[in-house]
Amino acid sequence: MKKIAILIPCYNEEKTIKKVVGDFRKVLPEATVYVYDNNSKDQTSDIAQKSGAIVRKEFRQGKGFVVQKMFREIDADLYLLVDGDDTYPAEDAKKLVDVSIEYDVDIVVGDRLSNGTYAQENKRGFHNFGNALVKNMVNLFFKSNLKDIMSGYRVFSKKFVKNYPILVGGFQLETDMTIFALDRKFTIREVPIIYRDRPEGSVSKLNTYSDGFKVIMVIFNLFRYYRPFLYFSLFALLFAITGLVIGLPVVLEYLKTSYISKVPSAILASGLMILGVLSLVCGLILDAIKRLSDEVSELNMKER
Repeated sequence: MKKIAILIPCYNEEKTIKKVVGDFRKVLPEATVYVYDNNSKDQTSDIAQKSGAIVRKEFRQGKGFVVQKMFREIDADLYLLVDGDDTYPAEDAKKLVDVSIEYDVDIVVGDRLSNGTYAQENKRGFHNFGNALVKNMVNLFFKSNLKDIMSGYRVFSKKFVKNYPILVGGFQLETDMTIFALDRKFTIREVPIIYRDRPEGSVSKLNTYSDGFKVIMVIFNLFRYYRPFLYFSLFALLFAITGLVIGLPVVLEYLKTSYISKVPSAILASGLMILGVLSLVCGLILDAIKRLSDEVSELNMKER
């Protein structure tokens, strides 16, 4: 028997938490349900406790901080992470757990997008665009073929949980952990699930535009951290091409007349070419440092 922990981060979810806890206890009676209350102003904690969950507090505001504390404090063989808003059906939990055990993967993602249920149920159209944008960016930058990057319904191995450093505090968490898993070669498997919109009276805490912008910035930052050579090579190429475009007429003029009349263009082109070389060198150095860091992390990897 695997020791399973169901992790439910919550902020003002009194409308749904009783059903969520009850449903997951029914589907996975062998699991322990943990609800971490993130400064709720309503009765979330009391209702969760009466429903049979172990309730704890996290006072730093943000989902990333809550999950960070969960991963540090809870010891289990498998960790099922799910939102407390009743958008992810508990009926799919056993399917995710079974896939995790059968294929021995580090992350099983509940894929909301492949079967179209998210597009049908979600009433905020910009979220569909945002999910597609994030998915395409991550797959492009990190050479993957994932279907749902931002799903909040996941099962993790103990190996992943105890080796993943959570460095984001908000809703960028799923994107951050996906990119970390891709970079460190953790195994990921996706399982299509049914998604349903929040019930009436339950309010989303996600700000479409500000949180969406944060997610995009996380992708670019992680691209810089995890793929430094490619990142800085793109800048080097940009500087070099711009320098050539500006400097080529200067060179042609000099070859023809042995004289340079466009001195500012010559200085600008020279500066851009120097910036290109510096960017390339930075990429090479940082790529070597990244390689050494990966080797150290692999040697220090905590096993199950």
